[in-house]
Amino acid sequence: MFKKKPNIKPLSPLKSSDRRRTADQIIATLGIEVPVNHDADPEDKAASTTSLTALRRTLLPENALSARFTTTSGPDLKQVSGTVYVGSHEGEEQRVLWVKVGEKMYPTVYTLWHNAGILPLLYTPLAVVKKIQGGADLMTPGLQRGPPFPEKAKKGAIVAIASLEAPTIPMAVGTCEIDVSALDQVQGQKGHAVETFHWAGDEIWAWSSSGKPGGDPPDYLTGWDDEQEDADNDLAARAEQLNLDSADQEDGGVSLDQISAERSQTEHAQGLEGETAPSNMDFLDEVEDRELTTKEIDDAFKNAFLYGVRHHMESNKNQPNFGLDFPLSQSIVMSTLVQPFLPAYTPARAASLQIKKSSWKNIKKFIKNLDKQQIVKCKDRDGNEVVILDIDFTDSEIESFKPYQLPKKDAPSTSTAPNSKQSAPPDASDSSVGQKIKILSLLRAKDKLAPLFTPSASDSRGLYTAAELKSIFTTYIESENLVSPKNKRLISINPLLANTLFDSSVLDSQALAAGAIPRETLSERFISSCSPFHAILRNDASISDVKPKAGAPPKVQIVLETRSGNKTVTKISGVEAFFILPQPLADELRRACASSTSVDKLVGSSPKNPVMEILVQGPQKDSVLKALEKRGVQSAWVEVVDKTKGKKKG
Repeated sequence: MFKKKPNIKPLSPLKSSDRRRTADQIIATLGIEVPVNHDADPEDKAASTTSLTALRRTLLPENALSARFTTTSGPDLKQVSGTVYVGSHEGEEQRVLWVKVGEKMYPTVYTLWHNAGILPLLYTPLAVVKKIQGGADLMTPGLQRGPPFPEKAKKGAIVAIASLEAPTIPMAVGTCEIDVSALDQVQGQKGHAVETFHWAGDEIWAWSSSGKPGGDPPDYLTGWDDEQEDADNDLAARAEQLNLDSADQEDGGVSLDQISAERSQTEHAQGLEGETAPSNMDFLDEVEDRELTTKEIDDAFKNAFLYGVRHHMESNKNQPNFGLDFPLSQSIVMSTLVQPFLPAYTPARAASLQIKKSSWKNIKKFIKNLDKQQIVKCKDRDGNEVVILDIDFTDSEIESFKPYQLPKKDAPSTSTAPNSKQSAPPDASDSSVGQKIKILSLLRAKDKLAPLFTPSASDSRGLYTAAELKSIFTTYIESENLVSPKNKRLISINPLLANTLFDSSVLDSQALAAGAIPRETLSERFISSCSPFHAILRNDASISDVKPKAGAPPKVQIVLETRSGNKTVTKISGVEAFFILPQPLADELRRACASSTSVDKLVGSSPKNPVMEILVQGPQKDSVLKALEKRGVQSAWVEVVDKTKGKKKG
């Protein structure tokens, strides 16, 4: 629907009451279950209210804005109008999160990537998804991993669509044209199954308040693929069962016979063999190069976890919890305790050692299985993932575990392929691995604003968050009786406000002439008049432990550029601000990327306090981002500049 850019009117803040009401309507309409805290008293109303509030915020953040929009759709360019709801999750860009047309509220892919399971999820081959991303509808023969299909996928229901190759990542949203849940077969069926409304790549996906391009989908999400444990991963066998000639191609839809050749290649490369390894790599002679059975994969993942725990116990004997900072998130468990210790000796073994090929299918259920065996203690968090609260370091399986030989750290054979990024065991000397980073954005008022702090008895030279400054400002306008008695959203402008927050611009002159201004506008003006500061906190540090620095928070710089004709290099700088030592990071990237690395002083940096730059051969952006994520650096704190394409990415 959004192949053409819609006309979106100016955004306005969503009142708290409207935001809660809209979120509650979404929860009721989509039948979303409010997460239950099993540790809380069932009669504790405060606990249930907290869960509901958290769900509202993740569906529609508190910073939500709304605006009307118009666009055209269909071959007859029918005029369509509705409302967009814009917001941002912590550390991310503002994006369109919901689109309301008529009485239906459609989530965008950004909302689906943060709220697993809120829509029925339908699957189709990757080649079909690519056609859908061009604006086509999903035809009935293109439906996969069923029957049975989700019970909620009835006619008129809003559904999400993902590819078989990335089953946890919804890439499109649409409306069921038929009762998909009632289908007992798709072979021989014709017609549209889902009318596509929005997809990753359209103009709604591309919209951003800062003008940055649309956000890339995540590599993996928990919570979307949990109900498909028995799904058949052999896509080639599925292709043989399909009657491709029966697919209907009318009305711009996508059928499987359109992409039969493309699909067979996709299935062969991704569905059957996974990531293949180069044939010229040397591997351990005594290890048989073959695909592993499900039981062998399960055993490998469990043994890798036990190995990871033992490694930390032996490398961090004098540290609390052997250097593990609880609670451990799913990503930390996988990147720190499991992935580096998998016995990926050969290409076939490396292709087998994927969590989706285990009997658990995802890391969440793997951790819960460890909990059942009383090796760890875990707890659900946010409804979509689990965290490990504790590990029984005295468990008999951990104590009796005998480490096995791992792939050599520095040899190319430790990696399944140059692009597979197999990690080596973490270096115990690199304390940044597994650390938690928190960035606080603070503000300090300028001297001319000091009188505004008097009613609240606050220190005008102190550092405050934006929310704290709004509270201080509210105290001032209420103490001066500046709230309009007729409209509480309007604030009268007194001489002090006029002298401190207004200038001689045309707009300001008009506001001064009117004598009043909206409360939200005035609050934002007050906040923007303050000077920015920031503090980067590590692990359990508090604001009292660090000295905030002036200016906006720094970002890690990743620059891709071309050298010596057509050779690409990746340069990383600015990691020191996040408590990361450049040399250990360079060593890990050298192993993970199977490429040469170097560390040198950044050109132009201060001689007294130099900033170091890491150089990695090849386009290694994804590997760098994963290594930074292991060290607590979020993608929003990284700036990527791709000079090989002549444009900047965020």
